[in-house]
Amino acid sequence: MDGPVRWRMPLDAPCVVPNPHGSEFAVGPSRPLLVIGGPCTLESLELGLKVGRELKASCEAAGLPYVFKASFDKANRSSAGSPRGPGLEQGLGWLEQIGRELGCLVTTDIHLPEQAEAVAEVVSIIQIPAFLCRQSDLLEAAANAAASRELVVNVKKGQFLSPAEMLGPVRKLHEAGCDNVLLTERGTFFGYHRLVTDFIGVGDMIELDRSVFCDRGPAPVCFDATHSLQLPGSGAQTGGRPERGPMLAMAAVAAGVHALFIESHPKPSEAWSDGATQLPIETAASVIAQAAKLRACMDSV
Repeated sequence: MDGPVRWRMPLDAPCVVPNPHGSEFAVGPSRPLLVIGGPCTLESLELGLKVGRELKASCEAAGLPYVFKASFDKANRSSAGSPRGPGLEQGLGWLEQIGRELGCLVTTDIHLPEQAEAVAEVVSIIQIPAFLCRQSDLLEAAANAAASRELVVNVKKGQFLSPAEMLGPVRKLHEAGCDNVLLTERGTFFGYHRLVTDFIGVGDMIELDRSVFCDRGPAPVCFDATHSLQLPGSGAQTGGRPERGPMLAMAAVAAGVHALFIESHPKPSEAWSDGATQLPIETAASVIAQAAKLRACMDSV
């Protein structure tokens, strides 16, 4: 009979995150679990500072690196009448101030190629939204801006793509000069109005082989524990199942992801966007603490 099958972490190929406040750090196998978190929309400077300060403190207590995230423009709202954010200029100013005051790294998403250079002056990680993950011009602009500054490009997997199909965006980034890549799982369409998290697929993405076009192992994988809770298309505002966020986050850590993405708000029901999936700050803090303990147990085995 065949012996027991033991899962092995794939070849070490971390992404390296530049840190203007100290030493750079790596994300990937055998590295501390990265937490990316903040409110969905940068509603105000005060909100960003409040959420960022709380999440950073939770990460420091758990011994985990932290990157603040918020969007300056939610360009893909369900309703045209929904608030979108402060816009590029003011939003980047707030992000820069949040990073400076809190002494933390920041990230945000871009929707247009012409936003890449301005965003790259402020962030350590450029995020590509899931719906835009195959847009060649956007990926090329992000890769060019990131490569010249040694930044990371975080590509969210489209809800309509298989894990294997994420090799396409990774290859486009490579051909534009950027291999410092992070991939994010955020749920897969399961018919209408439902996302599911496929943990077999998460494992496949962790092992995604890019050796056919570069000399690096699989890109590190992040799990978005809040957008994966969405019930898309369920009304003028997207619905969700926030009570399942902690469960999915723990399952993802157990599956071997290298980072967690958590959106949080002091009063999710009053949030400008994704109020149905953002976690209250105290819940997010609990998830961070539990994730750190689980990761430590896994590392000790």
